[in-house]
Amino acid sequence: MKSPRWPLWGALLLLVGALLTVLVFLAAEYEVGRDQASLDQEALDVASDIRSDLLRNVQSLQALNAFAPTPQSWDTPAADLLSGRREMVRLEWRDNALRPLAQRLSPYSADVFGALGREQALPEVRQACEAGRRLSGPAYSPSYFWPVRDGRGMELMELCLPLTEAGNPRGFLVATYTLKGILAELADASAVRGRGLSFADADGTRLAVHSVIAGERRTLRAQALIDLPGHTLLLQLESPRRALGLFPNVLTGVVGALSLALLGVLFMLARDTRRRQHAEERAAEALAFRKAMEDSLVTGLRARDMAGRITYVNPAFCQMVGLSAEQLVGTGLPAPWWPPELVDEYQQRQNVRLAGQTLPREGYESVFQRSDGTRFPVLIIEAPLIDARGVQTGFMSAIIDLTEQRRVEELNRASQDKLQATARLATVGEMASLISHELNQPLAAIASYASGTLNLLEQGEGALERTDLHGAIRRIAEQAERAGRVIRSVADFVRRRDQVREDVAPQRLIDGIATLLSLQAKKQSIRLAVEIAPGTPDVHCDRTMVEQVLLNLARNGMQAMPLGDPPTASGLRVLRIAIAPALPDRDAAGLRWVRFDVIDHGQGLSPEAAERVFTPFFTTKAEGMGLGLSLCRTVVEQHGGALSFEPVAPRGMRFAFTLPAAAALL
Repeated sequence: MKSPRWPLWGALLLLVGALLTVLVFLAAEYEVGRDQASLDQEALDVASDIRSDLLRNVQSLQALNAFAPTPQSWDTPAADLLSGRREMVRLEWRDNALRPLAQRLSPYSADVFGALGREQALPEVRQACEAGRRLSGPAYSPSYFWPVRDGRGMELMELCLPLTEAGNPRGFLVATYTLKGILAELADASAVRGRGLSFADADGTRLAVHSVIAGERRTLRAQALIDLPGHTLLLQLESPRRALGLFPNVLTGVVGALSLALLGVLFMLARDTRRRQHAEERAAEALAFRKAMEDSLVTGLRARDMAGRITYVNPAFCQMVGLSAEQLVGTGLPAPWWPPELVDEYQQRQNVRLAGQTLPREGYESVFQRSDGTRFPVLIIEAPLIDARGVQTGFMSAIIDLTEQRRVEELNRASQDKLQATARLATVGEMASLISHELNQPLAAIASYASGTLNLLEQGEGALERTDLHGAIRRIAEQAERAGRVIRSVADFVRRRDQVREDVAPQRLIDGIATLLSLQAKKQSIRLAVEIAPGTPDVHCDRTMVEQVLLNLARNGMQAMPLGDPPTASGLRVLRIAIAPALPDRDAAGLRWVRFDVIDHGQGLSPEAAERVFTPFFTTKAEGMGLGLSLCRTVVEQHGGALSFEPVAPRGMRFAFTLPAAAALL
């Protein structure tokens, strides 16, 4: 008795057999389709090669008449061209009325127009030339059958190329092609080996045959169009169809292949499982690494949802506010680290953010309160928190404690003040000898006039004249006033003042240091030249500090020109101070600047000194402290400008800096 499961197994086997048969049929059709697609592509490639070669022939024909402009010189180049173009059987030069001026036959074949005269083919020539004249370029005639001797014939096609000279027509160049020659010479031999290649008509009639497939019943056929100006050729490529190779045990082979495929699937499944495990391990390691990195940060991290509730904090943030993560996660607004008096302000700011008006990405400063009540400044940088689907789920914030930064800034400010004071004292020390030299003259004059006055008084009333006494006292007053001006100029410069910026005319800056500059210039026989361009605006600056910058740069320039170098006779012992509006008139932000140039004709800077010229405590002078140029650059940069230097011809250096114009603040 048969088991009742056999009919079910039989149906299952039939179903499997049918499925396998369908699979084999689909595989065979796939192979046929792939072969057909490959053949179609090869036909397109062959057509493209023929089209490209025909275009190169046109270029060669255009070059022919460019190098042989007369019928007498045309014959030899035409013969050379035909010797390299087997697909052409005839080449003609005709005038505008299509009358022949010169002609040349191919050396590889007899005259195809020997049986019938060339005049019989003039309609095709005329049709091609009219198309060429209309297109202003090469044009082809439709192919036509031309009989030859022994009852045979061939398919020909005419190419007509209009010739012009200085825009005027000068005839036509006519080339006669054989379609069979085009197939034999222009088609890639490797692409058509073992295949049939021909030109066919629209109804399938073969016009020219290069090769055929003999004795093949199953044939794949592909066609491609060769679109030429005035005519279109249909290229046909044939290839034998490969046998399907079906065997009686194909079912066993298919089942075995399916079994191997199943094993392959199981293998790939196991491999994918291992890969997934490795990926999960790497993800766990990455998560642990990220957690360790976040825990080690000194920057506080805080995540909040769209309602303002905290969803994540790192240990640094907890340490900042003095609360644990359990106390913070899940809390909303107002935040427990907000100072009580600032709750309303912070609440309004949070409402603006939650409404979609986010704060700048560069961050903003705020004040937090620790759990013990102490306040500390922070910098908050906040950005939208976007999930993997691109949806905003909240806000991510980075909080930086600014307490230490503010302390360092205060120390730097104090150090900078001390540095400026030290530099000013150093400047005064270096100028002391010059001031003492200049004060000796008025003091000596005062002593002389006082001594003369005493002598007059001792001689008695007879020798004393009121005019002489009055003149002597007036001279004493003048010299005392002169000494006082020198002392006041130094006192005003050295006196410590609050750094208040004001609008100052460039001339006032020069006047503030003119006395001090004149002292050193006179001692070193240097001529001062101050040039202020007309229309130069006032500058907005700290007057005392900018005067110190100008004085330092000018003194450095004069010290670079010791006595005798350059010689006085050279006319180069000049220190020039030029002040003018900076170019371009305005920068990218629309602000105006004024440029100050201090130019000397000294010994210049060596490459080593140029690299360290702004380094604090670096100096090339025996008595210098190396703080002058460093202080100058600090002062200029605090004003928003820049200090630079460059050599000038024939010798010397130019130090230039910029200051904001007063109008720049409007």
